[in-house]
Amino acid sequence: MKRILVQLDSDPHPSVFDQVVAYDSGAEQILSYGAVTAQNCTPLVHGAMFTRGPGDLKSTAIFIGGSKAADGEAILNQVKETLFSPLKVSVMLDSNGCNTTASAAVHCAARHVALKGVEAVVLGGTGPVGLRAAQILAAEGAKVRLASRQLPKAEAACSQIRQLVPGATISAAESGDDGLAATLDGAELIIAAGAAGVQFLTAEEWTAIDSLKVIIDLNAVPPLGLGGVELTDKATEREGVICYGALGVGGLKMKIHRKAVEQLFESNSQILDTFEIHKLGESLA
Repeated sequence: MKRILVQLDSDPHPSVFDQVVAYDSGAEQILSYGAVTAQNCTPLVHGAMFTRGPGDLKSTAIFIGGSKAADGEAILNQVKETLFSPLKVSVMLDSNGCNTTASAAVHCAARHVALKGVEAVVLGGTGPVGLRAAQILAAEGAKVRLASRQLPKAEAACSQIRQLVPGATISAAESGDDGLAATLDGAELIIAAGAAGVQFLTAEEWTAIDSLKVIIDLNAVPPLGLGGVELTDKATEREGVICYGALGVGGLKMKIHRKAVEQLFESNSQILDTFEIHKLGESLA
């Protein structure tokens, strides 16, 4: 039975990157669809469900991608509503690499600091990767400050995470010039997950944080989000701080991505979202 991956991409052109990774992960045929929305995806899901018997449906899976994580989440919710037993297929959400990148970043940090109780700051915390990194950190028991240049957006993101992680220790913080010093005070771990071209901190600013142990910059487009951190840094010590750049995290991100796609074909009942994908990465980190 051929392993078929149905790629539902919210962008007009389905991601070539996601297709290449899927083939490298064992998919034998990829059926790619662009401009997919929560409103038009149901017939595509039915096509995946009704063409094989229940015993063979583990050889069909759905991958949801695209550049906007919110659109991917809406598609995932509709897919879950459409599926029913015994005609289910496994589904993975990784729009814009949001889940695999966030998971890899947190696993990299965990190599050097105990996450439970760590004072963590996520810069760009309302973006797709930052939001999920903060969510994973909160679930691991970290004390998270989710930072944004717009405090109301940070507060809304914290509220969303509290619903997913009951008892989370998470607070909204500012990354603008006025509130940045307070946001960084006592930080042991900083993850920068901002948009391309946004620099949060200069090298002089983050090296002045005496408590800092690990710093991770997930921006791969110059200027990088954290001055003084190199794109290729992988557990590189700079001024007594362990540093990771986007490519330093990227190797683990790719391993997690490939393993998640591989696992889709092990059964027909999996939903691989943030927590499930992060769990998969434990054996790879």
